[in-house]
Amino acid sequence: MKLKTVAVEIPEDCNIIIGQSHFIKTVEDLHEVMTANSTQVKFGLAFCEASGDCLVRHSGNDKYLQAVAQKNALAVASGHCFIILLKNAYPMNFLNTIRQVPEVCNIFCATANPVQVIVAETEQGRGIIGVIDGFSPKGVESSEDMMERKDFLRQVGYKL
Repeated sequence: MKLKTVAVEIPEDCNIIIGQSHFIKTVEDLHEVMTANSTQVKFGLAFCEASGDCLVRHSGNDKYLQAVAQKNALAVASGHCFIILLKNAYPMNFLNTIRQVPEVCNIFCATANPVQVIVAETEQGRGIIGVIDGFSPKGVESSEDMMERKDFLRQVGYKL
């Protein structure tokens, strides 16, 4: 077995959700989740089919994000993984609904940070072991940092 890290591309002002599913129906179901939960989201999604034709299946409402999702999926090249790139919305507005999609098995990350996907490769194929999401901590938040965090969450409407 070989271990590899694959840096995925996240366009400016976008977020990424990386997960694993088990069926080709995932593409249409995830498309429906994205459009049902936001009228303003722009997104592209790609899904690595793990049997049959083994194609990267794709969908979305933004051709550029769709193309980048496809490029990322081909780079990760792990069976039944899906990648969603989204703009004008945040992952937290979709995660619960994505988790409710019957064929979704796992969500590895949802972030705007730089991401490296840790991939194991065998003679059969590739699988995602985990992800590196962003950077390592530089310390513990101070009282001032805590106040800034709380203020920010209220400014963006996530807390009252």
